Amino acid sequence: MNSQDLRKKFLQFFEKNGHKVVPSSSLVPKNDESVLLTTAGMQQFKPYFTGQKNVSFDFGSTDLTSIQKCFRTSDINLVGDFSHLTFFEMLGNFSIGGYFKDKAIELMWKFATEALRLPEDKLSATYFEGDAKIPRDDEAKNTWMKFLPEDKITPAPREDSFWGPTGDEGPCGTSSEFFYQTKTKEKLEVWTLVFMAYYCDKNGNYKELGLTGVDTGGGIERMVGVIQGKPSVFETDLFLPIIQSIEQLVKRNYRKDETADRRIRIIADHIRASTFLIEDGVLPSNKERGYILRRLIRRAITHGKLLNENVGSLKDVAQVVVDEYKNQYPELENANLEILVEEETRFKKTLREGLKKYKELGQEISGEDAFLLSQSFGFPIELVQELAKEGGKTLDLQDFEKRLQKHKAVSSLS
Repeated sequence: MNSQDLRKKFLQFFEKNGHKVVPSSSLVPKNDESVLLTTAGMQQFKPYFTGQKNVSFDFGSTDLTSIQKCFRTSDINLVGDFSHLTFFEMLGNFSIGGYFKDKAIELMWKFATEALRLPEDKLSATYFEGDAKIPRDDEAKNTWMKFLPEDKITPAPREDSFWGPTGDEGPCGTSSEFFYQTKTKEKLEVWTLVFMAYYCDKNGNYKELGLTGVDTGGGIERMVGVIQGKPSVFETDLFLPIIQSIEQLVKRNYRKDETADRRIRIIADHIRASTFLIEDGVLPSNKERGYILRRLIRRAITHGKLLNENVGSLKDVAQVVVDEYKNQYPELENANLEILVEEETRFKKTLREGLKKYKELGQEISGEDAFLLSQSFGFPIELVQELAKEGGKTLDLQDFEKRLQKHKAVSSLS
């Protein structure tokens, strides 16, 4: 089963079970200033969970399903391993004032075991163990016991089994994580079911939401990896064409050298993510969403340059992203990839000298040197940190921060 088959099978399953199929919203949230980018499938439905909008009036159903474009920035520095991503697609089904835990768990079980035919003996689940603020979720545990033996159902703490809110406040609830045991005996989380029943305010206080709802989601990248039996998401059909285009660009083969492999994975993730951000109207800049995009592009350019001094344009990789994803997201064909070229041109002018300057530095990088790399050569401090860690160098981050704050103070007066 390839990724496109999975998308179709997922939407058909939930449509057959009474859900209205809703298109993905933009990565740039509308009328929601709590987050810079869309981080979860439920985000476009937030006003319905809070009662600000009527889900039945707008969609003709309380039960919805979608494949949502998502973006999370917390793991950018971890991208390069075998699992972390910035952009990802979230398969999700939702019920807003309709069904609750019993049916949500039943639907998830049927989708996993009947539609995807995952072996039952490889599956397990968790439930919220309870704490001082929210009681233990016995209802979820008892429902899971209809499908799983008790030893496959374990309690989990808040950090693993309570979701939300997105941003400073909003709907949230206890959750169950659904696991698949891989061939290497690793328990891989493939789905999360959130049972929306609370509203958390900015002070961390909880109150009843006023309706019960279900928000479930599973990353398509991880699910495809499970179905295709691949050791990493980068070896599934979602990434292989992108990886192959990078191999041609940098004249290096993937899975030959771990340092080079890591750089290739970074480029693959970052250019895929950048292409989707550009299509959704984000432009490179030094602030907010634009800074995220600029950071991704510059990090990809740097790792490309480290792989091959004469590396070509990453626009070629972005075009492969468009070609591979346009069936699911036709709007990608409108992405102005010249924006990527312009940012490459701007950064490459200083990158060569910046890398030369970096290589001249000793094992201890001062705050002054880091500030110079940042201000004169366009190296984001995160990139300086990454290169320093990779090369076993130390960095005086505290002194860098002092110089940066001083620079900002002077700039604000001018």
